[in-house]
Amino acid sequence: MNEEFPEVGGPERAGVVAIVGRTNVGKSTLLNHLVEEKVSIVSDTVQTTRNVIRAILTESRGQLVFLDTPGVHKAQGDLGKNLNKAARSAVQGVDAILLVLDASSKPELEDDGWFRRITREEVPVIIALNKSDRNRDCAAQYRELWEEIRAEKESAKEPVWMAVSALQGTNMPDLLNTLFEQVPEGPALFPDDILTDYPRKLNIADVIREKFFHRLEQELPHAVAVWVEDIQEAEKKWTVEVSVMVERHSQKGIVIGDKGRLIKWVREQAEKELYEMYGVRFKLKLWVKVEKNWRKNYWILKKLGYA
Repeated sequence: MNEEFPEVGGPERAGVVAIVGRTNVGKSTLLNHLVEEKVSIVSDTVQTTRNVIRAILTESRGQLVFLDTPGVHKAQGDLGKNLNKAARSAVQGVDAILLVLDASSKPELEDDGWFRRITREEVPVIIALNKSDRNRDCAAQYRELWEEIRAEKESAKEPVWMAVSALQGTNMPDLLNTLFEQVPEGPALFPDDILTDYPRKLNIADVIREKFFHRLEQELPHAVAVWVEDIQEAEKKWTVEVSVMVERHSQKGIVIGDKGRLIKWVREQAEKELYEMYGVRFKLKLWVKVEKNWRKNYWILKKLGYA
């Protein structure tokens, strides 16, 4: 048992917690810190998380099943609309909602929308004011906005407010205690040796896509999709065939990089991280393909899990 999260007596609890909020508020970083493993990719780019990822924390107090959802943002095109739809629908049928806000910036339209949404929800809501370690503190503005919306909706909802820093780990033990208090008593929902039920192909693709996000300019990452075509599992090494999709021929050269340097860096970094995740060597074969307007193609979006 990790000493950072002390053991708490009482009956075991288990529940599903949806982590929601607008994009770039730190949802994935917070999730990775809570479960003490990297199960969700992290970058400063909008649409980093494109699927609803289920991470499972099992310990002496019980089990928390987290849904890390895509960040709600001003949607452009079918991909953006589908991601927003997935995020909003993720709160249905859960035991608690963890709404993550960026306390270092003023409330935005998406925050207003989430406040209005949670006034209608019957399950417990925890509001995490993330990035509380930064100099700028807009927490009071969020509380004022919440009170205005609650009065307008005549809602009796009383969320639990907490100031946290997912990056620094500030108040993570208190947040975890609160989450266990909010979910119902009951047996575990998954076996205790499972960290995530996120499909392996999607996880490998996400790790590769994250590396592209770290090296490409702000706009181009949204035009990049990664799909794992095949995994050949040998005892000492897994060989993985990967398609990297872009929308235009001009983007293909950027993704490959001068003399292939960028895609080589992506491959090497991804192979290293996947080895740490799975404990086996990886050989990634990356093929860059042009799929014109793939973000508007329903069948490609469906294959990637975005529709």
